[in-house]
Amino acid sequence: MSNKSRSTLYIGVTSNLPARVLEHKSGLGSKFTSKYKCFDLIYYEAHHSIVHAIQREKQLKNWHRDWKMNLIKAENPELKDLSEAIGLGPKT
Repeated sequence: MSNKSRSTLYIGVTSNLPARVLEHKSGLGSKFTSKYKCFDLIYYEAHHSIVHAIQREKQLKNWHRDWKMNLIKAENPELKDLSEAIGLGPKT
């Protein structure tokens, strides 16, 4: 998740991405995303195991910001909000 200016990144893990993104967008997700207005989904990964997903989350949280941005831009060069791509309606 990121804010409009893409100056802040939030990394988390969930078993229900669409529901979690809706929570973040409505301000119910986490104190961090609410405080820094990280309401846009700009990158996500799917994993078959929650254990693997948590390991990956910890790995990414330890990366330098540049490494994270390079990973994100490889999949989403324009840093668009991907909410529609996961089945959420268009932005209003």
